Amino acid sequence: MKIENKLEWIYETLNRIRFFEEAMLEQTYKGNSMGVTHPSDGQEAVPTGICAHLTEKDWIGSTHRGHGHCIAKGLETKKMMAEIMGKFTGNCKGKGGSMHIADFSKGMLGANAIVGASIPLAVGAALTAKYQGKEKDSIGVAFFGDGASSQGVLHESMNLASIWKLPVIFACENNQYAEATPAWYAVSIDDIADRAASYNIPGVIVDGMDVFAVYDAAEQAVKRAREGKGPTLLELKTYRYHGHFHADQPEKYRTSEEENSWKKRDCIINFEKRVIKQKLIDKKRLDAIKKKIQKEIEDAVEFGLSSPLPPEETLYEDVYVNYSNDLRGFR
Repeated sequence: MKIENKLEWIYETLNRIRFFEEAMLEQTYKGNSMGVTHPSDGQEAVPTGICAHLTEKDWIGSTHRGHGHCIAKGLETKKMMAEIMGKFTGNCKGKGGSMHIADFSKGMLGANAIVGASIPLAVGAALTAKYQGKEKDSIGVAFFGDGASSQGVLHESMNLASIWKLPVIFACENNQYAEATPAWYAVSIDDIADRAASYNIPGVIVDGMDVFAVYDAAEQAVKRAREGKGPTLLELKTYRYHGHFHADQPEKYRTSEEENSWKKRDCIINFEKRVIKQKLIDKKRLDAIKKKIQKEIEDAVEFGLSSPLPPEETLYEDVYVNYSNDLRGFR
């Protein structure tokens, strides 16, 4: 992919996530979503910068705040919106909802409502790739938050991945809060990346509000994984603009001064300033891309609203895994 095309892909993805989350929240407030939704606007640089290096053969494990990961990995926004609305045309036929969107054809192992539970899934995908000798073509990326950084499953996974030199990246999206609990209170060290030393793997602190910084750090981690050198822990310091979930009230546990200080570093605005200043993409082209993505998300909302609910007779379908069909991507 040419550099100008990659830059446009990055800008499209940043805006696709932002517009999707804003539209998703609006539909949630209108009562059109099924269940709780967790927006990730503000954190767009993290999945975009990492997934820019991945293909459909690579696997990612996501979190309850997984829409951005899904979009950056290539899932269709109209199917995602339909899934969140509980419609039959969704990625999981309306049965997964916001916190369980998955698409194995895109290498998306699924969002996960259990804190830290997607980490061993990504490690398992990496183990499969190594066992099959496919590290160069297939790696795993485990997305998780600062709240999951103290979960035992992460430390077990990092230890195992280090011992076996698995092609996996541990991507910690430190958005400063586990629900309403600040990381400075709940995490015993200032930088989660420092924990990598315990497992003899690189630990890298990254400005998660700068998509270029994320891209550069991810490039090195992906290269290391594909070369069979093992895992990397990336701590991506970022911020969610909204509350923990759609009905949360973040003003109860964080200040407006704090919020504004992070929003001044908005990843989309800073991307625009940088590429215009360096004459990589002009403002007219950026405006055209943004308009195109906005129309895509509007169409996705309409698709979701106009789609049918799952038929009653499908209630017991897809309840159990059919190993002969559903796991063919692991062969």
